[in-house]
Parts: sequence; C-alpha cells; structure tokens
Amino acid sequence: MPITRRDFVSGLALASGALHLSPLEAAARGLLDPGAIGPDYYPPRLTGLRGSHAGSFEMAHALALEGKAAALPAAAIDGIYDLVVVGGGVSGLSAAHFYRAQAAPGARILVLDNHDDFGGHAKRNEFTVGDRTLIGYGGSQSIDTPSAYSSVAMGLLRTLGIDTERFHQYYDKDFAKRHKLGARLHFDSKHYGRDALTPDPFSTRWLDIAEAPDAAAIIASMPLPPAARDALLRLHNEQRDLLAGQSIEQKIATLRGMSYDDFLRRVAAMPEEVVAFFNNQSIGLWAVGYDAISALEATREGMPGTAGLGLDEALAGEHPHNDPYIFHFPEGNAGVARLLVRKLVPGSASGSTMDDIVTARLHYDTLDRPGNLTRIRLNATAIDVRHLPDREAVDVCYARGGAVERVRARHVVLACWNHVIPHICPDVPAPQVEALRAPQKAPLVYTNVALTNWRAAANAGMYSFRAPQEFFSYGMLDFPVSVPGYAFSANPDEPIVMHLVHTPRVPGLAAREQYRQGRAQLLTLSFEDYETHILRLLKGMLGPHGFDASRDIAGITVNRWPHGYTYEYVDLVDPPEWGPENGPHIAGRARIGRISIANADSEAHAYLDAAIDAGWRAVSEQLA
Repeated sequence: MPITRRDFVSGLALASGALHLSPLEAAARGLLDPGAIGPDYYPPRLTGLRGSHAGSFEMAHALALEGKAAALPAAAIDGIYDLVVVGGGVSGLSAAHFYRAQAAPGARILVLDNHDDFGGHAKRNEFTVGDRTLIGYGGSQSIDTPSAYSSVAMGLLRTLGIDTERFHQYYDKDFAKRHKLGARLHFDSKHYGRDALTPDPFSTRWLDIAEAPDAAAIIASMPLPPAARDALLRLHNEQRDLLAGQSIEQKIATLRGMSYDDFLRRVAAMPEEVVAFFNNQSIGLWAVGYDAISALEATREGMPGTAGLGLDEALAGEHPHNDPYIFHFPEGNAGVARLLVRKLVPGSASGSTMDDIVTARLHYDTLDRPGNLTRIRLNATAIDVRHLPDREAVDVCYARGGAVERVRARHVVLACWNHVIPHICPDVPAPQVEALRAPQKAPLVYTNVALTNWRAAANAGMYSFRAPQEFFSYGMLDFPVSVPGYAFSANPDEPIVMHLVHTPRVPGLAAREQYRQGRAQLLTLSFEDYETHILRLLKGMLGPHGFDASRDIAGITVNRWPHGYTYEYVDLVDPPEWGPENGPHIAGRARIGRISIANADSEAHAYLDAAIDAGWRAVSEQLA
C-alpha cells in the first residue's frame, strides 16, 4: 500500500524534509522556528497523526510525570497584559471574548496554546481530493441540544452570527433515506471466523429510516453460535418487565448498582456472546464499554431488555429537551472556534457570517502580531503560573521553540486541563489540588479517511456501522451538511470523508481507571499502527462491495486525544447527587486570587455550552 507517506503530502510544507512534522517537532530538529509563522502556515491541511501531536505534550509530560523543571527567565516580555489565557480552546477563546466585551476597550489580551493550531478539541481537518476540498471535524462535533443552552452560551452564538435554525436548511435530513443507506454491523474475521456486514436492527433510530428491519432474518444471518442468535432475538423482542415486583425507586437503585453487562448476564440471562455484542454501544457517549456504565444509563438510552421496565415517565424529566442532532458545521465546532478568532483578531479571516467562515482561509500569521489588542500565540506550552509576591499581577512562563519566555498579566484564566493545573501553578491550595485530580479525561481517537468515492458504502447500503469487536468501534460517512460555498457529496462517485472512532479500553475496571490506562495505550501507537487497523477494517467491511484501498483512499488524519472527553460523573461508581451542579469539580474550579479556571472539566459536562459557560464564569470572577 503506497499510502503510508501519501497521507502527508497534502500537509503544510514546513521545511524541506519536514512535511509530516508539527512545527514544534520540526523546531526541535532545527528545521523551523515556531515563532516564525508565515503566510503559508495552515495546520488544518496537515494529515497523519494529529490531535495531541508531536511537540504539543512532551514538555507537560516532563514536568508532570518526571518532575523536570526548566530555568525560568527573570524578565517579562511584551509589557503587561490585562489578561493572559492559558489554553486556546473554546473555553479560552470565549474567556478572551468575554473579557474584551466587559473590560476597557483597549484591554490587552494574550492567549497561549501548546498546539500548532487553536481550538483545543475543536479541530478542523482538510483534504484535497482532485479539485475538491473536503472538510472534516477532528474533535468537538456539534452544537448539541441548543434549546438547553444557557442565555450566556446562546448569546455568544448569536454574537458570532450563528443562527441554529439555519442548520435545518443546511443539514440534509433525507440523505440516508434517499440513497437507501442505513446502520450496519460489521463482524470481523478475527473474532467471528469470517467478515460479515449485516443491517443493524438496534441502531436505526437516529437515521430516520422508514422501513423497519426484519430482525429475525438479520440475526439469523449473524456469525454467532445458534444459542447466541436465539438469545439475541429473544432480547430484541423482549417487552416483559425483567424487574417485576420492584417499585420504581427500587428498580432505579438496582439498575444504578449494576453495569449493563451484568444486567444482560444476571437479569436477562444472556450468554457472553450477546454481552460482548452490546458492550461497545456506549462508546459514543462515554468512551468506555457497558462493563463500566450502569444499567440505568442503558435504560435511559433504550437498550434492549429495558423497554418493559416501566421507567419512561420516571426518567423523562432528566432530559426534557429533544432537539434533532443536526447543528453541525462541516468542521464541527471548529467553526465556532474560527468565528471567535475572526472576532478577536481583525484581519485573521475574511467574511462576516456563519456561512462564509466555512470557506474562509485563516491567516495564522496575523494571530500574534504586536499591534493586536488580542494576540494568540501557538506552540507555547505554559510551565509556570504564579502571583508576584505583592499579589498585584501574575507571571506566566511558557516554552516555545526550545526557549522559555515570561509574560505578566493583571488577570489569568487557566483554560487548560484540570490535571495539568497543579503542575504549572504552585499557588493552588492543597485541597483544591485533590479536587482537580478527581476526574479523568476519557481518551479517544477521531480518525478521518478521505475517500475518492463512496460507491462501496452505497453498494453495502451503509451510512454508519458498529463493529462489536474491532479496533474502530464505530464509524460513519460524514454528516450531510452543505453551506453556501461548500457542498456535501451529492452521489457515490464524489469524494467524501469517512469518520472512524477508537477508544482504548481495559474491560473490568471502573471508568476512571480505564481512562487512565487507555491514555497510556494511545501514546504507544504510531500512525502506521492506526493505518494498519484502518486498512483491515475497510477491506473486511467494504471489500466485498467493491472497495479498493489503493484507489479509494486519498488521505488519512488520525486525531489522537489522550485527554479527550471531559469526565462526566458515572452513576455506577459516583454518588447519585454528583452532576454538573454538584461534585468535586466545584471545589476544583475555585478562584485563586488573580487566577481563575475555565474548561469543560470545571463544568463536569463534555459539551460546547459548558466550555462557553466556563469562560464566562472565569472572567466574571476576575472582573467582579
């Protein structure tokens, strides 16, 4: 396969011989000064291993894991800033925006980020396939349930020109139905003896497919032992109350106290093949299997065996909003980050609407110009944040291009991950350190494969798939969103992005420990490892339907996020009263003098609105 290096060739030409390197990695090899970001600097077009890319985490790991400290310079540069933000994700950019709106018009703001691009997990991936530019999302996916947004979060969207109602026009809700596509199950030969792709009778709700699948015929064709097929069909048809005799309160307590895996074993009497079949269906929301997620959460999701429990009314009030899942820029929430940057840094991008930001070219060489009131400094890893002795200002030291620099600010917002804060900020009180360490971010990998066509998927009738035992647990053709100036793939002979998801798991452990060990697993894998899994998956799944990797794959971007989803409290192991309004994260985000904390971790909610709300809270604390 000649694609091991081909996936890099459309990447940014940083320097001769360094096409596949991040700017910081190239700098470490003497090939580039990351402070010299020129007009050709454009990270969205970099392919290969991205996300937490080489050069973005090594300094932080040396500090946190090995206790290595760099010598700090004595003098600050740039004069004094009114606000320094550590972290250029949505929280950090929102904090910069809110400070700009509330403080004096001439306030000076500096945003530091350790990556070679802004946005945090809200990353944009671009590919060139023939004469087409394909845009995909490398992390934060969609504006989920905007009807539940706070007035602050919705107000920011409106200020940026985002009208969520327009997505009803832009999202092609009939795409799957028009092309006769549906959800599929992929049984891989390694675990099931043969490759098989079947319709999925358990995952069609969100696709709005009109025809009901023939579950009995589908299950009969699955490469499972006969007893497992019989049990699976029985579970599919199950409408009995499997906890008959218990009150509503008792049922909720019972379900909260066992995993869904155990519910299938002990309550539904399912064999292990059926337990394994459903285990990874929780990956999309929790980045961990149903061995670590409660049967109560499975009931909320309508998993098989729970329909007859009679809990619909009792659980309905937990999530009163029911928005369609259509509020999606082609680049996911990177569209929101790009709109924030355009507003913060005049001249950084053309246009003025939510539509034209999709096709606008970001001018990265404008982000850190000395004349800007707001400056965004990339490839800059914060390593020391502390108050001056008189507590009248805060100094922030960061590593960039092999050197350490110091800046001074009247206020600081730490919009980075909770776990890194105690390692870079010695002013954090000991009890608060423990609260910051309580959560564990969930590792995950969002991989985008640019295809020259999707004829094989059309032949297979596949829009999305779930693979019960594969490395990539699920995937889909990209969301069918078109905006003025950017058109989604119209037919199977046009290019498209396919999205694949992997989450490392260590079954049998609680979610926190699985996340911790899974993060270590991710950091051992090379791009070639991911490529091997991609080729095996697509060949086994779509090869019988005409897929040819050497012809059909135009590029691959692996967005690796060892620190991915924000930890949301898991009712199987966490107290039932913990949630966004109550839990250790409240103590963890406490103001520290002139330093405030803003990130989704501080809200215990892994969504865009939490990041925005955190930025507002942090700035309000500092300006109170």
